[in-house]
Amino acid sequence: MSFIIPNWKVPKNVKAISSTRIGGYSSELYQGLNLGSHVGDDLETVLRNRQALVQLSAMPSAPIWLNQTHSTNVATVSEPTEVTLDADGIFTSQTGIVCSAMTADCLPVLLTNTQGNQVAAVHAGWRGLANGIVENAVKMFDGEVIAWLGPAIGHNAFEVGEDVLQAFCDFDAEAIHAFKPTGNEGKWWADMDQIATQRLNKLGVNQVFTSKLCTYSEPERFYSYRREGVTGRQASLIWLE
Repeated sequence: MSFIIPNWKVPKNVKAISSTRIGGYSSELYQGLNLGSHVGDDLETVLRNRQALVQLSAMPSAPIWLNQTHSTNVATVSEPTEVTLDADGIFTSQTGIVCSAMTADCLPVLLTNTQGNQVAAVHAGWRGLANGIVENAVKMFDGEVIAWLGPAIGHNAFEVGEDVLQAFCDFDAEAIHAFKPTGNEGKWWADMDQIATQRLNKLGVNQVFTSKLCTYSEPERFYSYRREGVTGRQASLIWLE
C-alpha cells in the first residue's frame, strides 16, 4: 500500500494522506485499493480495503464517506459516523474525525487553518468547482486557511468543451488563463489546479500547495474515470489529532 503525504506546512496535529491504487484487495477493473462502494466492485472487498487503509495509516477512526454528486454542499460533522453523507465536502473542528474526499480524476482539496483547529476535505469536480464548492468550504473557517490540491486529471489530459470554459469565465474572466486550445474545434485543455488556485487566492487563501500529480497519466498508481470508464476510487483524507 502506498500513500501520498501532502507537501504543505501545517500545524503538527493536522494529519493528512492521499491514497493510491497500489495495494489493496480488489481485482480486475478495480485492481488495487479501491475505496469506492458505488462503482460496481464487491462490497466486502471494498470494506476490507477501507479497513486496511485505517489500520496502515493509523487513523483515529474510520473515515466519514460521502455520497458525492458534484454539489456545493459541505457537511459539518462533530463525531464519527458510519452513515454516508450526501455532500461533496466535510468540515470539522473536532479531533479524531477523519474527513474524506473520493476521486478518480476530480480534484481533491484539503483545507486547514493556521491554528490547526479546523479541517475540511472537498471533492471538486468541474461542476462543483465552477458552482462554488471551494468558496462554501473556505467560508466555514476561522483565521488564515492553507490548502493542498491532491492528485487529479492534469492540464494536458483534461479536454473540455466551450460549456466548461464558459462556466468558469462567467464567474471570473481571469479563468481564461487556465485554458489552452487542444487543436480540436471547440475543445480546450483545462488546468484544474490553476482554476482552484485562482478561486482560493480570491478568497484570501495564499498558501496553496499542489501535488502536481496527474491521475490520467499514471495508470499503475491512480484510478482514472476518464481513462478507464469503469474503475475504482482513491481518497484524500484529513483529521485533527
